[in-house]
Amino acid sequence: MDKLVALCKRRGFIFPGSELYGGLNGTWDLGPLGVLLAQNIKHEWWKSVVLKREDVVGLDSSILHHPKVWEASGHVASFTDPLIECKVCHERFRADHKDQIAKHEKAHPNPAWTDIKSFNLMFKTFLGPIDDEKNKTYLRPETAQGIFINFKNVVETSRVKIPFGIAQIGKGFRNEITTGNFLFRVREFEMMELEFFVKPGTDKKWHDLWKQERYNWWLRLGIRKENIKLVDLPREDIAHYSKGTTEVWYNWPFMSFGELEGIANRGDYDLSQQAKYSGRDLSYFDQKDNERYIPYVIEPSVGIGRAMLAFLIDAYYEEEKRVVLRLHPKLSPIKIAVFPLLGNKNELITKAKDLYKTLKTSFEGEVAFDDRGNIGKRYLYQDEIGTPWCVTVDFDTLKDNTVTVRDRNSTKQERVAIGDMLTFFTRLLQ
Repeated sequence: MDKLVALCKRRGFIFPGSELYGGLNGTWDLGPLGVLLAQNIKHEWWKSVVLKREDVVGLDSSILHHPKVWEASGHVASFTDPLIECKVCHERFRADHKDQIAKHEKAHPNPAWTDIKSFNLMFKTFLGPIDDEKNKTYLRPETAQGIFINFKNVVETSRVKIPFGIAQIGKGFRNEITTGNFLFRVREFEMMELEFFVKPGTDKKWHDLWKQERYNWWLRLGIRKENIKLVDLPREDIAHYSKGTTEVWYNWPFMSFGELEGIANRGDYDLSQQAKYSGRDLSYFDQKDNERYIPYVIEPSVGIGRAMLAFLIDAYYEEEKRVVLRLHPKLSPIKIAVFPLLGNKNELITKAKDLYKTLKTSFEGEVAFDDRGNIGKRYLYQDEIGTPWCVTVDFDTLKDNTVTVRDRNSTKQERVAIGDMLTFFTRLLQ
């Protein structure tokens, strides 16, 4: 992990939050390559969950909701972690993180702890100029409730019929007692969530379908099969209202297998609660079956930071002479890098820049140009940031209009005609 974290900083994927002032615990900033990687993950999720389906629409709800939303959802009363404080140094920990507590006790010859208290994870804020209870609200800890409170709006304004889903990508905030393991547990994060509404009685079928769909999505984008599995959680580990929760577990280097994504059957809890607290009817009239009911909800939910971390860990390889990120090409921040063989030969530079501009027009921001240093160092740099293909313009190019294309994973090279470039890379990226 330390080597990966160092690479992410060195190559501009991820920076510590507020590093200029010594850092802010639990926050991270995405650098130029990190932004591209995150955008590609979001695009692939959105394409899979929304664009390629006929039964899912999108939403972008506000971060701030009416405070009663969080009373209805149960977050005000029960969105808590057990908090314990060291009486010696007053550092605080989650009481269920036994390994961290044991490690901390070694620093004190006579450890002493406070009683366990419940700590609400939501960040409080205030609407308007007066900081009082009347104006109190919260930064959302999830995006799901923004979907539930807009359920009626979507049904009335869109041509959707049960079963259908509403998808959303957006920021969430959780005032975690302890953070750690890079992007795994943070206080500010971005989530990709789908609420898929189904007729009661069909929920198990749809839950099973979404479990398999989400599992396959990770495999399609390059996660190795031995590093991922579906786990049905026991009754005591899931929410009281849940009719069943399954998690996609990843083989993390710091904890073995643990949660990457959750796929929950939430029953009718969310819509029923929001209907109860708002006094509004959130039932659905099924014209096909001529009946009215509160839909059940299947919810796949994953954090983008945690997804990034899994993809980066799985792609990181150390070889004898290089470090390489074997990211799936669809996720790679840069798809193609174009080089002149030598950075001081104008005829090579001009030819390479012309090719670069042609490819960049077709592949938008996913093509880079580099003429710094020798060709070997340029290859190693692109390997470290996960670029699948490097294209080199050399002296033979000036004679026959062909270039050398180098594959990142195998390092094998082949000659390809410049006129075939667009077709060549389009085929590889399909």
